[in-house]
Amino acid sequence: MAIATFGAGCFWGVEAAFRQTPGVTATAVGYEGGQTENPTYKEVCTDTTGHAEVVQVEFDPAQVTYEELLAVFFGNHNPTTLNRQGPDVGAQYRSAIFYHSPEQQQQAEATKAKLEAAGTFPKPIVTAIVPAQTFYIAEDYHQQYLEKRGLASCHI
Repeated sequence: MAIATFGAGCFWGVEAAFRQTPGVTATAVGYEGGQTENPTYKEVCTDTTGHAEVVQVEFDPAQVTYEELLAVFFGNHNPTTLNRQGPDVGAQYRSAIFYHSPEQQQQAEATKAKLEAAGTFPKPIVTAIVPAQTFYIAEDYHQQYLEKRGLASCHI
């Protein structure tokens, strides 16, 4: 199994999208990229911890490639809005790819460049591509939040 970590705004809908992807064996929502150790949701919502809401994806590379996961990532949020997704505003909602290997970094940068060159989005992509840091798992009630409530997505 391999790990990928993505920040694409509110983690509930992003997690649901990845959970529906064949080859994804597990997901967890949490916080990454900031300076506060063991942050709580309430702290992250203050936009002072430096963390982004993220989804950590465990996947079987024999069933789904990292590039396919990047397609899910870019297809399920607006990567052109800085620190914002829909009505959610703040650095915790930033678009970010936290890579776990040089190969993931290269694939993420190549995918971003390809989307930019193709003019897939009307504005420049602002997605940060940064090394994975400590992943802090979110509180239990956030895990599979939409699934637990019988919802398929929360996208606007």
